[in-house]
Amino acid sequence: MKKVSKMVKSVVSPSLLSCDLANIATDASMMIEYGADWLHMDIMDGHFVPNLSFGPPVIGSLRKANKDAFLDCHLMVSEPAKWVAPMAKAGANIFTFHIESEMPEGGAQALIDSVKAAGMKVAIALKPDTPAEEVYPYADQLDMILVMTVVPGFSGQSFMGSVMPKVEAIREKYPDMDIQVDGGLSPKTVDAATAAGANVIVAASAIFGSDDRKGVITTLRSSVDKSLA
Repeated sequence: MKKVSKMVKSVVSPSLLSCDLANIATDASMMIEYGADWLHMDIMDGHFVPNLSFGPPVIGSLRKANKDAFLDCHLMVSEPAKWVAPMAKAGANIFTFHIESEMPEGGAQALIDSVKAAGMKVAIALKPDTPAEEVYPYADQLDMILVMTVVPGFSGQSFMGSVMPKVEAIREKYPDMDIQVDGGLSPKTVDAATAAGANVIVAASAIFGSDDRKGVITTLRSSVDKSLA
């Protein structure tokens, strides 16, 4: 039986990577209207992952259009330290960096400190093959841990259930932690993730590819709430 603190709440964070990019502000507002808590922004540099996506100018424009939205920014970049100041200036609320990326002088600790000093929440992401133990030395300073359930870089991949023991291990060790899962989450796969202990659900194509986007958000939240009950 997994241990989950009563302080942990359900969070649904639609990934705007799958929205209509010509109407990103409209789709973002629609997600909030439909009950989403956060807006997940995938920042890709074409180096850490082969794809290119959003950067600080898009984050800044979205912040102007959606002043109160919580912008959940996942940095899939080679040198995340270089992005701290631009992302803070653009209006990011949480800065999630990959532990596998290149760290500045002083290592991951220095990066965590700089993110906090810039006024953002901080999280660490783990690729599917990265052991949970990699994040343990820093966990008590984090606002969230992201466990990737696909190989980062592209939307539309299949959910990797084999990663769930890692989610379970992190939840067992940190009952109060926000644990995010990202990749292949849908109404068909979410129960495996929430049963393992995830409470922050990122979904892209499952939401934006549906004719009932509000219904998908509601289903994802219901799975988390059921697991937390």
